[in-house]
Amino acid sequence: MKKIFALILALALALGLVACGGNNTTADEQTNEPAAATEDNTTAETEDEAPVDEPAETVTLKVAASPVPHAEILAQVKDVLAAEGIDLVVTEYTDYVVPNTAVEEGDEDVNYFQHAPYLNQFNEENGTHLVGVAAIHYEPFGIYPCLTASLDELKDGALVAVPNDVTNEARALLLLADNGLITLADGVGLNATTNDIVENPKNLQFIEVEAAAVANLTSEVDIAAINGNYALDAGFSSAADAIAIEDPNSEAAQTYANLIVVKEGNEENPAVLALVEALQSEEVRQYINDTYEGNVLPIF
Repeated sequence: MKKIFALILALALALGLVACGGNNTTADEQTNEPAAATEDNTTAETEDEAPVDEPAETVTLKVAASPVPHAEILAQVKDVLAAEGIDLVVTEYTDYVVPNTAVEEGDEDVNYFQHAPYLNQFNEENGTHLVGVAAIHYEPFGIYPCLTASLDELKDGALVAVPNDVTNEARALLLLADNGLITLADGVGLNATTNDIVENPKNLQFIEVEAAAVANLTSEVDIAAINGNYALDAGFSSAADAIAIEDPNSEAAQTYANLIVVKEGNEENPAVLALVEALQSEEVRQYINDTYEGNVLPIF
């Protein structure tokens, strides 16, 4: 009996050792199982990753502009604004009415084609609510040689072609006065006409025609006072050809600077402010100076 009991006890111990060994193997396999570790790590990394920002929505800024030089200048800042999330859409107009009514009615956000005197007159006559937010350039008046090559060579009774509308004639006369050829009555400023000339030592004779036609008289007069845009159309370069030109600090240049215009209340629109900043950059200044040969000049 003792032998049988000892045999049974030995068999039981052997079976217990086998069972314990099986449990240890199973625990090791569960602890080192690659699939479970990979799944856990992926989940942890996903939870730790920072959320990805959604791209900002693109803002469209619609601008009404004259083809030259306004639309050409605007084209220089399109990529700059695009990088800031602003899609600059420029529509060209050849008249001076629709660009204003379009901004007033909200069809356009901005226009770029006019100076302050025209803007103020348009508002008064049409009941619109447009305001200028920044000056970008001016198109200077120049005195161009025709039959006489310089101001010093002008003879008594020389013929001078000037525009016949009040605005442009005043600019022409002020330029002549700034160069010592005539003296105007005190205070007439940008309302000057030939009737306001109080001193005319060379007895200059004035030929008054429409502003666009002044450049057509170069073979008939001694000198001609021509607006920058019409000089450009006629193939003149203010820098190369003019014998006198408006100073950017002059009353006329400051008054007749071309403006970025919006409807009242939109002056602080972030896209409008971004447009102004881009236009008043050194890159645009350089573009204007290099491209228009003095017929268009930056005024910022």
